[in-house]
Amino acid sequence: MTRRSCDGEGLLRAFRSAVDAIEASVDELNALNVYPVPDGDTGSNMLATVRAALEEGERVGGDQADRVAAAISFGALMGARGNSGVILSQVFRGISEGFEGKHRFNGLDVANALSMGSRTAYAAVVKPVEGTILTVVRESAAAAVEAAERENDIEVVVRAALEAADRALARTPSLLPVLREAGVVDAGGAGFYRVLQGVYRQLTGDEAGAPGPSRAIGPRPSAVVAHADEGFGYETMYLLEAGPGRSLDLDAIRRHLEGIGESVLVAGDARAVKIHVHSERPDVVVAYGLDLGTLSRISIENLDRQATDVRAGRGGSVAVAPLASGSADAPHGSGWAEMADQGTGAAPSPDGTPAAPAAATPGPRVPLAVVAVASGDGLAAIFESFGVSAVVRGGQSANPSTGELLKAVSSIAADEVLVLPNNPNVVMAARQAAQLTDRPVHVVPTRNAAEGVAALLALDPSLGGGANIEPMTEAGRAVQTLQVTEAVRDAKVDGRKVKRGHTLVLDPDDGLVAVDPDRERSILAGIDALRPGYELLTLYYGEGVDLSAAEDVARRIAEHVPDVEVEVVRGGQAHYAFLLAAE
Repeated sequence: MTRRSCDGEGLLRAFRSAVDAIEASVDELNALNVYPVPDGDTGSNMLATVRAALEEGERVGGDQADRVAAAISFGALMGARGNSGVILSQVFRGISEGFEGKHRFNGLDVANALSMGSRTAYAAVVKPVEGTILTVVRESAAAAVEAAERENDIEVVVRAALEAADRALARTPSLLPVLREAGVVDAGGAGFYRVLQGVYRQLTGDEAGAPGPSRAIGPRPSAVVAHADEGFGYETMYLLEAGPGRSLDLDAIRRHLEGIGESVLVAGDARAVKIHVHSERPDVVVAYGLDLGTLSRISIENLDRQATDVRAGRGGSVAVAPLASGSADAPHGSGWAEMADQGTGAAPSPDGTPAAPAAATPGPRVPLAVVAVASGDGLAAIFESFGVSAVVRGGQSANPSTGELLKAVSSIAADEVLVLPNNPNVVMAARQAAQLTDRPVHVVPTRNAAEGVAALLALDPSLGGGANIEPMTEAGRAVQTLQVTEAVRDAKVDGRKVKRGHTLVLDPDDGLVAVDPDRERSILAGIDALRPGYELLTLYYGEGVDLSAAEDVARRIAEHVPDVEVEVVRGGQAHYAFLLAAE
């Protein structure tokens, strides 16, 4: 039977089915990792994101599709975990904007919403990488539009999108060499496929009738690769308020900025807008704003300093998620200007009321504070000893959400905040949280706790947060780090054969640097790959490793590099027996 239209209740039922589909495949998605390490968490991150979205959607309910879509978007935004979760939240944000003002929707509306979801997700990444979830979303949206223009039927449109997602997912190895070498597909894209599959199953009411993945997701392990960015000049952001008697033309502002930069986002209304743009000339971007009105909350970051590559373990992608007037993230507000007036540091909820931030830390307000993410009691204690204002627990397989990071930032009585994500899969959520605050929040893209400690040592409290980003990032990168774990399956990585149970030594820049059945031999081989000239090697031992075993490893290292001082520190991190830092 032709399904011409659907309302908010129908949308909510479809989304429940999508969450069920992710939940049923979470272990499969977690296993999809280029590196055969025990901390694959794409499935867990995507499940946490869609569960948070569903909870918000259930809270709003009702038969108005736009309100349900806005609630789902808001829940995903605040609950987003990991790079895959953040990108998925941006897809939902665009979909919500596509449903804006619609109590019911048809097949053409679905196709348009998917297209807006794809565009929003691409705009949220500095330099999109093909062969990831972005490709799968874009090609499914294109197929949906083509189908809707032939037959305005929701079931037909969703099926076309699902089949296109399957084809696109199967092609991801041909677009990313690291996937091709492993003979696998992108896990973020696989997760989005499952979302569409769940929606289609609810529409048809036939569990067996939904097309399964013909090639993309098979019985063998698949893989995910970090969504990598390369820098593009400078990221410039500010709040622009119209001068007396003047109003702002958002479309004209957007067109002008697109002529001088990339990743342009203009959100707000005729009174005040939040500006975000990447360009080589931040001075020109700022000067343009000054011609239109008054500027505040100006932030300029050098993205080329934060350039990343596709290799696993390298710094995470940059995501931006500004609120827009009437958007999914602020469905009844007036964009960034209203949030600034609230002064809460938290985004408004879908019913238009501001979300309650955490209570500010008692004591005097400070100019600059630091929030650090840490996995393990030992690492958390180290950051606390350095005087960070808040430690957010989490790391690999336990990425903190955007909302959790936002809560930590909001709890601090400080004019500016620096965030140390200490994990490439937390950087995107940290940057998304930064976009939702009422004060300048800057992310130093540290990739592990050792880089975070080095970055803290380079912090100059007399400077503003923006001025500290570059020296802190450089200090973190100056430390050579290695992570030691155990392979959970057979694989081929960077041209090397890996067997289950072998010890892997991973470098955040060079990937797999050593593998051996014997843990100590593998660690010593990894140390041999370090650049010479370091004088101190710190051995952070993790969960499941006792002090005696850590001291034994330290003695072997000291014998192997006798001119280097070796220090043992309890880290308590999960999944990685050791984190080594050479400086």
